[in-house]
Amino acid sequence: MGINRHTETSGIEVVTIDFPPVNAFPAAGWFALADAVRAAGRDPETKVVVLRAEGRGFNAGVDIKEIQRNPGHQTLIDHNTGCFEAFGAVYDCEVPVVTAVQGFCLGGGIGLVGNSDVIVASEDATFGLPEVERGALGAATHLSRLVPQHLMRTLFFTAGTVTAQQLHHFGSVYKVVPRAELDAAALEVAKNIATKDGRVIRAAKRALNGIDTQDVHRSYRYEQGFTFELNLAGVADEIRARFDEDLAARKAGK
Repeated sequence: MGINRHTETSGIEVVTIDFPPVNAFPAAGWFALADAVRAAGRDPETKVVVLRAEGRGFNAGVDIKEIQRNPGHQTLIDHNTGCFEAFGAVYDCEVPVVTAVQGFCLGGGIGLVGNSDVIVASEDATFGLPEVERGALGAATHLSRLVPQHLMRTLFFTAGTVTAQQLHHFGSVYKVVPRAELDAAALEVAKNIATKDGRVIRAAKRALNGIDTQDVHRSYRYEQGFTFELNLAGVADEIRARFDEDLAARKAGK
């Protein structure tokens, strides 16, 4: 449980997310993921990193219950800082990051996927940002790397989701496969990359980041400012409390 890293084969490092039941990250989890991805990229033998998750969904974002349990703003600050570190670690990783996505990919999951280099998804994968329903903002920077501008705005305002098949149509998801074949499909791409000269791959990653039209670090940090503002105003606490009440009511009705 937590963040695990292992060497799959020569040149390929695999980082696995495992926070049952839905892979909602505690604050410490974001920092642990950042450390694992950075360590994998720094290893001179690494040519590609595969980011994957255990469980029925890839990522459910931040652990809202952890924020609610702790009064004050420190836990929120920890989550926001951790997200910034984890998303940045994926983007800045010295080698390409291939992300394998199954089930739901929400909130912070979009930050990880949007900053990765190659995305492989299972047929049941869906992607979305429910932030406006949680009293927060963020990761529109990364969603805009997956879908066209107006669709990004529609998804953000409505808290809607898109399917892996739709993202494949836009070209942001490289391949859509049955869930049972997801890990193999991600490794197939990784093995292709790993056949290349590592010096060239690392230079290519720097070059592609260097010509990127969007400064993902500055853009995401700007978004986070509005999350802090909503929390300082008490708006986010009200919305999270309503979310907890609705969730409890749904569970009671089962």
